[in-house]
Amino acid sequence: MINDEGVWNIKMLKRYCIRIMMTCLLAFALCVTWQAFTGVSLLEIIKSYEGTSVKEVHAAEIEKKVAPSKEVINALEQANDWSKYRVIEMTATGYTSGIESTGKRPGHPEYGITYSGVKAKRDLYSTIAADLRVFPLGTILFVPGYGYGVVADKGGAIKGNRLDLYYDTVKDVYSQWGKKKVNVYIVKIGNGKFSEEELTMLNQDETMQVFRGQYLKQR
Repeated sequence: MINDEGVWNIKMLKRYCIRIMMTCLLAFALCVTWQAFTGVSLLEIIKSYEGTSVKEVHAAEIEKKVAPSKEVINALEQANDWSKYRVIEMTATGYTSGIESTGKRPGHPEYGITYSGVKAKRDLYSTIAADLRVFPLGTILFVPGYGYGVVADKGGAIKGNRLDLYYDTVKDVYSQWGKKKVNVYIVKIGNGKFSEEELTMLNQDETMQVFRGQYLKQR
């Protein structure tokens, strides 16, 4: 027969079990909410940092990036009459070249290389991923809040009216974008091909240098 102390211990054990269960449920709910808003799971974040060597981090710091700031993006938006372009509502998420998005680490022969063969790049004209049945390779889009994007990649989950916008780091994905519904302007439909030379020409276009100059001054 269980004495009073035993009954009390059982009650306390049940109480602790309930608290642990409620804490786990709350943590699960927070994880689901995070993924719904950002489009990236916490597991992917953990994987992105596991196994990252000092050499990989150092290599990422050495390479200089030319990523447009919010001020430059706003200037680009104001410099054009977007009413003349076809607009379509898209769901856009962010991705990187890292293992959390591509499954590849620095040193892999295909690390940072898009489906088109062009190296992924965040610039005044950035490489982005789309459903190639909707937007062929080489299609130029303008995404408010992000800037110009050229379709150079595809993704298993990128179907229909979905885009994946390239960023240099996971931190940039979370702090600058996450997951949004946005009206995207179709500047030019591609022909199904896209090369490194074409991307370079777009970013070195004389009409774009004033915006590049603004950005470099802000660095």
